Amino acid sequence: MRAASPSPPAASAKSVTVDRIKVHGAALEGNLEGESADRDVVVYLPPGYAANPSRRYPVVYALHGYGMTADAFAGLLQTPRTVEAAFASGAPDVIVVLPDTQTLHNGSMYSSSVTIGDWEGFITRDLVSYVDTHYRTLPDRLSRGLAGHSMGGYGVARIGMKHPETFGALYIMSPCCLSAREVPPPEAAASVEAVKTREEATKLGFLPRATFAVAAAWSPNPKKPPFYVDLPTSNGVVDRSVLARWAANAPLSMLDQYVFNLRRYQAIAMDVGDQDGLKVDAAELHERMDASGVENTFEIYSGDHGSAVASRFQNNVLPFFGRVLHSVGK
Repeated sequence: MRAASPSPPAASAKSVTVDRIKVHGAALEGNLEGESADRDVVVYLPPGYAANPSRRYPVVYALHGYGMTADAFAGLLQTPRTVEAAFASGAPDVIVVLPDTQTLHNGSMYSSSVTIGDWEGFITRDLVSYVDTHYRTLPDRLSRGLAGHSMGGYGVARIGMKHPETFGALYIMSPCCLSAREVPPPEAAASVEAVKTREEATKLGFLPRATFAVAAAWSPNPKKPPFYVDLPTSNGVVDRSVLARWAANAPLSMLDQYVFNLRRYQAIAMDVGDQDGLKVDAAELHERMDASGVENTFEIYSGDHGSAVASRFQNNVLPFFGRVLHSVGK
């Protein structure tokens, strides 16, 4: 399927300012995997930011998917063009922040473990604090939104459930990993078990490498160098205790205990393509939130996992946050 093109920017579209910065994450210090605590972050400032030195703005944090960096996500979102077009089409001005959470195994899962570091803490404390300190934000949860695609959508669901004190609205795009993960196929499990060095780990295919990423995030073991993980199989035998630890990190498993947190949000939206296999779990999350009294909207649009991400970001995500986040004068 061809990617859906975002609406062309209006002739009146004005340029945003793009800042490329480093943010130190105290929450990431000392992680066993050796991930840098200094993270790349891309920040988009509204066209009138410099000319209005007394104005403060809501902030939208956008989380990238597995295997991506902040720059790769910017490419998928077609920013800054889509941001400029959204503003030109009437979406209220916000600051947009894209943090880079790439790791040895291609993704942090926006989770927290001694192996990879406290990524929840990095997003909710270190990153938010830095942005509030260095930019003219409205430093209040009701003026902060959290969005993400794929693994980033998982991150929005996970962090959103656990940290309503930080964010006031959520937009979950094509979320992965909502339900408990199954045992990898025997060939993938064997290839993961066979890896002995970091270099070998980076050469794995998608599924084996993702298995390592999940293990680093959800089944850490500080006594098992060099990767400090418990894998789902040992000599080909399934370790059910590891699968249980993984299941505990699935939002569909977590939902019941975080219903009251989710009810605190001003608005929650979720969307997924009609040709995306992730639509089944996304629909279940929507239905279970509905049944639990958590107000949310859910849309299945025409597209696959990545075909409409940029157009959705421009025409749906940014206008959504423009409507629901508190800003000066609202």
